[in-house]
Amino acid sequence: MGTSDKMSANLPFREFSVAAILDGYRAKKLSPVDVAQWCADAYAAAEPHVHAWECFDAERLMDAAKAAAARLAQGEAPRSLEAIPVCVKDIFNTADFPTQMGSPLWRGFTPGNDARVLYDMKRHGALVPGKTVTAEFAVHALGKTLNPHSALANPGTSSSGSAVAVAAGMVPVALGTQTAGSIVRPASFCGVWGCKPSFGLVPRTGMLKTTDSLDTVGYFVAHAGDLQAVFDAIRVHGRDYPISHAALTDLARQSAPSGRPWRIAVVRPAAVWGHAVGYARDALDAWCARVGKDARFDFVEVGLPAEVNDAHALHSTIYDRALAYYFQEEYKRAGLISPVMNQLIVSGQGITPAQYEKALDLQVVAARAMDAFFSGVDAIVTLSTGSSAPPREQVEVPDSALIWTLTHLASVSAPAFISPEGMPFGMQLVARRYNDPLLFRLVGELVERQFLPAGCNPVAQF
Repeated sequence: MGTSDKMSANLPFREFSVAAILDGYRAKKLSPVDVAQWCADAYAAAEPHVHAWECFDAERLMDAAKAAAARLAQGEAPRSLEAIPVCVKDIFNTADFPTQMGSPLWRGFTPGNDARVLYDMKRHGALVPGKTVTAEFAVHALGKTLNPHSALANPGTSSSGSAVAVAAGMVPVALGTQTAGSIVRPASFCGVWGCKPSFGLVPRTGMLKTTDSLDTVGYFVAHAGDLQAVFDAIRVHGRDYPISHAALTDLARQSAPSGRPWRIAVVRPAAVWGHAVGYARDALDAWCARVGKDARFDFVEVGLPAEVNDAHALHSTIYDRALAYYFQEEYKRAGLISPVMNQLIVSGQGITPAQYEKALDLQVVAARAMDAFFSGVDAIVTLSTGSSAPPREQVEVPDSALIWTLTHLASVSAPAFISPEGMPFGMQLVARRYNDPLLFRLVGELVERQFLPAGCNPVAQF
């Protein structure tokens, strides 16, 4: 069936969540072909302005949508991501598209298989129209993608294509990764929801590896209500993963507080807070003051454990050394690698195995300290970035997302704020490792009480 006039809006994925689309399938008011056409139309309208994609195949998308429509017509129930267009950061293997990792060294490479996370998404019904732009090797060199709110602003480097595809209304869900802040930062700069799950919950088989103890698969969504559904589709399940299985199935651990308010720590990490601009600090303070009037939420000012004070230096040691190891062959053709990537590899070559091993040990210490930190609070709230997106040519300043990546925590960036210039920037909510469902419950309560938006911040109509 065709879409209603309302569903034919210019950017329907900004209006209709994954859950609403699935309801449309069940009610037979919407078909997968309609949704695929939304995606193709939005791509045609927005892509010339934002350059989020490396490749897009509308014909393949439509064929897959027709197959999904045929299954539904035969009475099959929609799966959790049934016929939902999902774009894939171009560091994940894909059977149907090249995997080029933002580098001319890998141009045209076709792995011939799907990464495990993509296989799982397809198993839940997702359709993949193409691959989105990544920074070179998911590091720092900014690609062709433009911030949809301003072409002069930074879209957030590594996972920029995926964040922009959601922000511009081309897809409702996008895969990304985070090794420092590569989900949280573009989510903040582009005004979308970004989720970095707890380290180790999403398989990394069949994707680019940069740093073993940091690389984390995550995603962007247009609607807060879709955070849990995507998480459930891509995370590991079952007793073969005993530690995470025990935590994720512990109802007491994952349930909202009973008989007391949510206890939320407001943190201003010393290493990054000095980089936050005045309007961003004021926005977080005003938000906490407003939400704190609700008896359901209790905000406490808490300092972080001393073990994370040197998080950025510790991260740099681990990161640079791993890049130097994993990109030895690419470095032999340094002329085809960006200056920033060459600098990181050279830095990593100067780090001894003993220094690297000590840094890994200190990472474990920091992670344990943060796990203990959550014995007194349910979640952390802080800024996602210290400002809205800076100019493209400006180096991004340090932010706290790296701390939570280093210590393996769950985090969500919410499109909470607008700068005086009308640009979005995010608020970050962080929970104990493996308490991802609890974090989503907190987000849900904040959205329900209208303390956070249900969907993304609006962008210009293309």
